[in-house]
Amino acid sequence: MKWNDFIRGTARCLTVVSLCILTGVSTGSDAQQTKDSPQAQSPAQSTLPAGDHLPPLQIDSNTVLHHLNRVIDWYRRTTTGIHDVGLPSDAIYEDNAKALGAQAVQLAFQSAKAESAVIADQSGGASNQGSPQQQQLEQLRARTNSQIEQLQSQIDGINRKIPRTPASKRGTLISQRDALHGELDLQKSILDAIQKMAVFVENNGEGSGLGDDIKRLAQSVPEVLGQQNPTGAAGTQNKIEAAKSSSKPSLANSGGLIGSAMTLYDYMSAVRQISENIKETDYTRNAAEHLRTPLRDALRASIQQSQQMAGQNTSADPQLQEQRQELAAINSRFKQLTNAILPLSQEVIVLNNAKTNLEQWRDSIARESKYVLRSVVLRVLGVLLALAAVLILSEVWRRVTFRYVSDPRRRRQFLVLRRVMIGFLVCAVLTFGFVSQFSSLATFAGFITAGIAVGLQAVLLSIAAYFFIIGRYGIRVGDRISVAGVTGDVVDVGLVRMYVMELAGTGLDFYPTGRIVAFSNSVLFQTGSPLFRQIPGTEYTWHEVVVKIAPNGNYRAVQEKLMASVEQVYGKYRSEIEQQHAAIERRVDIVVDLPRPESRVQFADDGLELLVRYPVEIRRAPDTDEEMTRRVLDLIVRDDVVKAAVSGTPKIRSAIRG
Repeated sequence: MKWNDFIRGTARCLTVVSLCILTGVSTGSDAQQTKDSPQAQSPAQSTLPAGDHLPPLQIDSNTVLHHLNRVIDWYRRTTTGIHDVGLPSDAIYEDNAKALGAQAVQLAFQSAKAESAVIADQSGGASNQGSPQQQQLEQLRARTNSQIEQLQSQIDGINRKIPRTPASKRGTLISQRDALHGELDLQKSILDAIQKMAVFVENNGEGSGLGDDIKRLAQSVPEVLGQQNPTGAAGTQNKIEAAKSSSKPSLANSGGLIGSAMTLYDYMSAVRQISENIKETDYTRNAAEHLRTPLRDALRASIQQSQQMAGQNTSADPQLQEQRQELAAINSRFKQLTNAILPLSQEVIVLNNAKTNLEQWRDSIARESKYVLRSVVLRVLGVLLALAAVLILSEVWRRVTFRYVSDPRRRRQFLVLRRVMIGFLVCAVLTFGFVSQFSSLATFAGFITAGIAVGLQAVLLSIAAYFFIIGRYGIRVGDRISVAGVTGDVVDVGLVRMYVMELAGTGLDFYPTGRIVAFSNSVLFQTGSPLFRQIPGTEYTWHEVVVKIAPNGNYRAVQEKLMASVEQVYGKYRSEIEQQHAAIERRVDIVVDLPRPESRVQFADDGLELLVRYPVEIRRAPDTDEEMTRRVLDLIVRDDVVKAAVSGTPKIRSAIRG
């Protein structure tokens, strides 16, 4: 009866311990299974008879190796597959992820080794024997240890005999002891060599058993299963400080749209990576649960069999002996199963903690990404509003120019200035909206400016000349100019070039050739190509009538009568010339004599020459010169004094050369 009580007590202990394992460290998904635990079942409801052997464990080496590979892959993804976004809290979450990952890997290998022992015991130890080399080395080590023990026992026996042996016979015993010591040292050296070879074969052997596969997988994560220095609070604090010092610019330090957009992209990428790692964590946890299920079922079967043995009353000695053997088998099986299932259950808890850590990490980055997204949206709206304000200003400027500026030249100048100012404002808005680091922008702008100054030198010079051309004494559409040997009327003045309608003919009568000549505005700064134009507000030039005086001719009479004829023609447009002169006096701060006809007598190569210079309107110059020619010819024909004093044919020419 005492043996039966012992069996019942042992069964109760196994039940309590198993319930602690199955309920204390299991998750919510196992709650329903624990309701059907062996404690809630009566012995009569058990399906296993008392004397039956335990059922085989429904796991194999492939399942164990799949679980290990799953855990190792998850550990590497969790520790190296998340992009650092530069937040100070990332150091804490990353350190927790590495610690939990290392702990999960250690528990997985601890459970795999126990499972390997269970599988080896179930298959009769065949899978745990190792390679032939390992077996031979193990046999040699056993024989060497046996010889060392024998030699040590012989030495101890001689040491005990020496004090009781007469002095005359002690020399023989001492010689025997020294010989045994030499042989003992030799055997120890052999044992040391065998152990080193065994370690080498164990680490680099080609074993095909589950234990060898587990060892090879352990070599792939030496940072976890090797010698590691413990990192305490000081190490974590150092990591946090290092993360703060090397972190990327946060939202508070980012001043541009490009920087904020890149930060937002980094945040979203990190959130996506963490979400994928959370899924990997769930997959790894499911693999652990799948591996734990047959172990848990086998543990429950062991408890059920122990309860059945506790419910049986046996008094015969053969039956007691059989129960004793079965109980020993149950205890051995229970230890193996608990050694395998406890690390697995702890691993599930660690994986749950790792998932919680990843979720908190993802939530912290998601909160920061919302702030960055709000900043990006506000900045984009600000840029759009600023651009809208610039466009509204452009439209208002255009309408005001067309409404209040009637002069086409001034209107064109205002419109060109409008384009320049609007372009500058648009560039400024885009620059301040997109650029965050103005120190880098200044360096970049310096290189760009130098390149532009060298590559676009002529264009920049033309743009600078444009502002001189549209100045107070500049060129406007309709002006007649002479530049680089070309005379014509200006038809357009652009920011870089001006266009001139080419004129050809004699020095007095010009007519369009049908061609438009384009000149760069930079011609204004070229000394080899002078530019001629009328004074702003004047539309007249100087012509002169030239007659040759005969050697005996009365030049005074010719001078008076010719001057009178010129005055008659000039009187028809005198008022227009005087109005233009008045405009010159208002625009120019110098005193200019009133234009009027004037005569001169001068020596020429072939005699005395009389000329009368008179102003003429540029647009009506051909008509005026034609009328002046008829008057001079009529004077020579009607007046005999003039006819006798003039030799040769009179000429009308331009007073301005070139």
